[in-house]
Parts: sequence; C-alpha cells; structure tokens
Amino acid sequence: MTTQAPNGTSRPTTARGVTPRDPAAAAPAGRTILLRIKRCDGPGKASRWETFPVRVEPGANVISCLQLIAANPVTVDGRRTTPVAWDSNCLEEVCGACTMVINGRVRQSCSCLIDAVAPAEGDTVTLEPMSKFPVVRDLWVDRSRLFQAMTRVKAWVPIDGTYFQGPGPREKPATQETRYKLSECMSCGCCLEACPQYNLEPDPDRWDTAFVGAHAISLARLFNLHETGKALAPDRLDTLMAPGGHSDCGNAQNCVKVCPKHIPLTESIGAIGRAITVHSIASFFRS
Repeated sequence: MTTQAPNGTSRPTTARGVTPRDPAAAAPAGRTILLRIKRCDGPGKASRWETFPVRVEPGANVISCLQLIAANPVTVDGRRTTPVAWDSNCLEEVCGACTMVINGRVRQSCSCLIDAVAPAEGDTVTLEPMSKFPVVRDLWVDRSRLFQAMTRVKAWVPIDGTYFQGPGPREKPATQETRYKLSECMSCGCCLEACPQYNLEPDPDRWDTAFVGAHAISLARLFNLHETGKALAPDRLDTLMAPGGHSDCGNAQNCVKVCPKHIPLTESIGAIGRAITVHSIASFFRS
C-alpha cells in the first residue's frame, strides 16, 4: 500500500495505513551509543561485563564499532582495558564467522546496522559470544564441532577431480530449486545456538555421539538430493540413525526462526526423518 506524501510523492504504508519507520532516516548522525560486551580472557576463565561508549558514524555496523573500540579500548567509566577479540572474515553475511548474540538474538554482526538496533542517543547494544561453542576469547568462539558434524554426515559429493569424467547426471529443475536454497547455508551456527537440544560439549571425544544439529541434517539432505552425492546417502542416514542423530531433535523449530538465510530447516528434518524410515525398513529386509 502507498499514501500521498505532502510533496506529492507516494510512500509505502502498512495494511493499517501507518508509514513504517525508517531507522536509518530517524537515527541522528554523530550520536554516542553504549556497547555492553560480555568478555572472557580465555577458555575456562570467568566472564565479566564491560561497557564502551562509541560515536556512531553513518552506516555503522557492529563490526565497525568493535574496530573503534579496538583502536581506543576505554570503558564508559574511563578505564583503559584490553581490546575486544572477535572473529570475522567476509563482512557481507556469507562466511558466518562474525556470528554472535546481539541484544539477545543470535545473528551476524556484519549485517547488524547500528541505526536499526540503537537509533537514539545513549542506546545500549549488548554483545555476547554464542553459548553453544567454547569461548576462545571475548566474542570469539571455537566452532570446530560444527565443522566436525559436516564430516560425520559426509557433507560432500564423492568425485575424483584429477581427470575429466564427462558430463554429470542431469537434474530436475524442481530438485535444483530445492538444493539451491539448501546450499545457501554458511555454517554460521545460528540454528545450533537457538536449539534447546544442542548443548555445549567442549570434549571432542564426545562429539560423535552428541546431537549433530539442524545444520548437519539439512546438509545431509542437500547432498542426498545430488545425483552423484546420493551415492553416500546410506552412510549419511546410518549416521543420522545413530546416537546424536535425527532422533535427538525435539522439534522446537527455533532453528528455522533464526536462520539468516531462511533455509527450510524443519522441512529438511522432516525429509530426513522420512528417508531414515524407508532406509531402516529396507536395511531390515536386506539383512
């Protein structure tokens, strides 16, 4: 819907005729906000909170504010401290490395614009590391378990790329469309942070039997749908039938709500559940 603005131009409105607020337009330039950060000096050490004042530049995101703090790590009460540590890489919501909990919600800090989350003078933005992975330092966590889960479900296509093997098998457009959406997963860990069944497990020896999570289940579906990748489908389903597999999912559906790429994770969990049923019955009659 649109309404007529005083200058004769049209502007978008909601169904109730209310003009949606544009945070970027409403946020005053040059304002100072507060970044309240949960800090930790290393694995196993106690956490503490520190608050930093930050003068916001136009278009600033959380990463740019952390860079300002790194250049001058002085808290709001004037105490000089150590620079805040965090992880990041692409800065365009593709790699997932900068994922953290911002104002209580897990998301990427590169795409979190300050004008949207702290539009007024003196607003506070709270930053915490993800709680389902061991903290390396401050906002930086070790996501090795997430990548180990990709190994558990063989999240790859088994081909020998050392010589030309000819054109690959053809794929139906509908399958392509499904797989394309699933392939947008960047292994950020948002779905795991929101999952009540996925808990912190710092011992790598227990990762093979700990819950694998929606991320790996969806990747198993992605590669099971691939005409060449489905050669490993029985192995993937065997893994997801074992302890820590598909049956550990409690169907809370938090994962699909926080996925930044809007991947249909609950559809993947359902599809893998049906595939496991067929696979287990077939395995029974083959044995």
